[in-house]
Amino acid sequence: MAEGTSRGAVAAEVEELAAADTGARHPSGFAAKLLFGVALAWSLFQLWIASPLPFMLGFGVFNDTEARSIHLAFALFLAFTAYPALKRSPRDYIPLTDWALALLGAFSGAYLFIFQEEIADRVGAPILQDYVFGILGILILLEATRRALGPALVGVASVFLLYTYFGPYMPAIIAHKGNSIGEIINHQWITTEGVFGVALGVSASFVFLFVLFGSLLDKAGAGNYFIKVAFSLLGHLRGGPAKAAVVSSGMTGLISGSSIANVVTTGTFTIPLMKRVGFSAEKAGAVEVASSVNGQIMPPVMGAAAFLMTEFIGIPYFQVVTHAFVPAVISYIALIYIVHLEAVKLGMEGLPRAVAPKPWVQRILNFLLGVIVLSGLSLAVYYGIGWLRPALGGLANWVIALGILLAYLGLVRYCARYPELTPDDPNAPMVRLPEPGPTIKSGLHFLLPVVVLVWALMVEHLSPGLSAFYGALTLIFILVTQRPLFAWFRGKGDLAGEFRRGIQDLVEGLVAGARNMIGIGIATAAAGIIVGSVTQTGVGSMLAELVEYISGGQMLVILFLTAFLSLVLGMGLPTTANYIVVSALLAPVIVELGQQTGLIVPLIAVHLFVFYFGIMADVTPPVGLAAFAAAAVSRGDPIKTGFVAFFYSLRTAALPFLFIYNTDLLLIDVTWYQGVFIFVVATVAMLLFAAATQGWFITRCNPLEIVLLLLIAFTLFRPGFWMDLISPPYRELAPKEILQAAAQTPEDAPLRLRILGLDEVGDPREFVALLPLPAGADGEERLAAAGVTLRFEDGRVFVDDVTFASPAQKAGLDWDQEILEVLVPAPQPSKYLMYIPALALLGLIVWVQRRRAAAADAVARQPA
Repeated sequence: MAEGTSRGAVAAEVEELAAADTGARHPSGFAAKLLFGVALAWSLFQLWIASPLPFMLGFGVFNDTEARSIHLAFALFLAFTAYPALKRSPRDYIPLTDWALALLGAFSGAYLFIFQEEIADRVGAPILQDYVFGILGILILLEATRRALGPALVGVASVFLLYTYFGPYMPAIIAHKGNSIGEIINHQWITTEGVFGVALGVSASFVFLFVLFGSLLDKAGAGNYFIKVAFSLLGHLRGGPAKAAVVSSGMTGLISGSSIANVVTTGTFTIPLMKRVGFSAEKAGAVEVASSVNGQIMPPVMGAAAFLMTEFIGIPYFQVVTHAFVPAVISYIALIYIVHLEAVKLGMEGLPRAVAPKPWVQRILNFLLGVIVLSGLSLAVYYGIGWLRPALGGLANWVIALGILLAYLGLVRYCARYPELTPDDPNAPMVRLPEPGPTIKSGLHFLLPVVVLVWALMVEHLSPGLSAFYGALTLIFILVTQRPLFAWFRGKGDLAGEFRRGIQDLVEGLVAGARNMIGIGIATAAAGIIVGSVTQTGVGSMLAELVEYISGGQMLVILFLTAFLSLVLGMGLPTTANYIVVSALLAPVIVELGQQTGLIVPLIAVHLFVFYFGIMADVTPPVGLAAFAAAAVSRGDPIKTGFVAFFYSLRTAALPFLFIYNTDLLLIDVTWYQGVFIFVVATVAMLLFAAATQGWFITRCNPLEIVLLLLIAFTLFRPGFWMDLISPPYRELAPKEILQAAAQTPEDAPLRLRILGLDEVGDPREFVALLPLPAGADGEERLAAAGVTLRFEDGRVFVDDVTFASPAQKAGLDWDQEILEVLVPAPQPSKYLMYIPALALLGLIVWVQRRRAAAADAVARQPA
């Protein structure tokens, strides 16, 4: 009886934490039907505007502003009906005040849609009605944010609103002219610069469809399928359940963009199994947290922030995924290795296999055969579609759809030969693992919508929204038909009844997708207030000067400040809002400061840096919500779980610093064979880093070995650091040689100048300016074309004049600065030569540890 009560308490606590994403209120009667219907209508609306149907049929076409307005109206209505005002507020019915707020919020959110023509006729001249509903809208949005996401984001948004109004009274370095309440309301609510800006647009265009895709995929049974497959393949290894938890959480990351949802989905099954094989409650929860949080960095679906990157940076989503691939994969491989090391420390064994393993030779041959068949099939599909489009023209899409249908029917018929996968009781003893072959084959049809999504994104290069639409359309068809088709192929069941159950699954999946989106929709709208304040006040440039002054121009210092700010804000803000705030404030600062120190940092690297540390906030004690969700399942201490998870996640925290200084990790300007080489070396380096942080390699490491492993890992990650010390990459010329250097500088490379000037408060500072030089006959002509005039005095060179808005001004040059040095590229040996001493040192450590492990084993075998 006590055990049942305990399980019930765990379930209740997990459900309460999961309600952070979907809302804790579940009313009955008319209110339940209305809440259900509005959520369903929201999903149908998003599918409608994402589809080509409005343009084909000629009605129901919404522009971006209209779509954002309706999107926010749905989110506000559902926020007040699904989220109670206080912890003591009723959960089983909706009070009248919440009904009133829901209706007012929906009307305020839809204000731009309802009065679009009138607003268009009075652009820049709002009337009293605009101000009234703008003020109401902002206040209601802040209250909805408090209910759905907590007080932190409300506090940050309120601070920025107050800063916009009280600008003249701020400290001098961040002061501005100030804006009236009317100007603030117009900017934030009536235009698309604030609440209805890019962030909400991405939520309405892309994010909703991917969240809906995940909800539908989970409702179809893919979540349980991924868990079963992971356990069947990895459960027999040391710490097998923990390794399976890592892999299944990575696959579930395709479904869920929420760390908490990922923990709740997979953790209720994996955490009890990890505890059963010997992991402590805190370590079991920490493994689940570390793997679930990393689900957000796994391509091809990386959560809402990845889609925001495409808008903020202005690059296709395909490029974002490409750049994020290597860090994400090696981070997961390292986590599996960490789990292995923990299992070795504890002397664990794997669970019994379901079937005897085949010989290694046969397994390798089977794997190679599978790769060949899959590669051949992929090439056939790729070139087949490439041939169909010019051959059939407009009919090609119908032929492709027919091919997908036939593939689906064939997969379902094949899968029907194997038993249906039903969720297991995580508290029941697991005597044997499921058989890998039948387990994998029983759900192959779940991979079809993922293939459609990835194909549309990566091969067809469709927009993220349209790709997700086609993926969701495939899932809708699967949800409706899979039950009756399985019953038919298995020769049993009521086909009509199974079809009705499929329709029910579809409707529930659509509703679940909408409820999962409430928090994200509210977060992007509230974060729009912050972005709007930044654009209205110009605080971004002022903050750049302030941060540069605080950091003393040191790149590493500003990176640590950015990471710290992301972690602190992330303790109260969801990942999406955190990313929007920090990237809007600090991403341009890092790029600019990097240029001043001579380091060219691509914008995608900075945005991924902010994204990674925003995710890390879900782990970081004392407020890491994912750790609390895992502790609710494991019954461990949530703070200790968070600390252990943070320790496991050090590899994720180290990666952003590494790819800022070594952009090869992001596959920027590398060939495919260089990419393979970088992936292999980076994986080895990350495994060594994990071994050092765990204090265990072949055997337990002493302090010197830990330091040496960290040194080797750093060298593999960034060999150029040591090579630059041995052989500097730039040769220093006297300032008087600047004209000759300018004449010899290639057009695709900037001229590097070390400058002495003054900072914003009048103190002297040195920085490196990267000056692009247009083509010209000689150095003086090229410098003049770049907008700079020089003055030579007694062997010293000064900037005499800089043309407004010229490349020279953008590079940071200003009147009366002194040029201290001219830096020109110098011949340098290959940086990869540094791998030789690093690998030699690694070999020495392996030899020493093997000898020590053998000696310890010999002592252990001696009779007592």
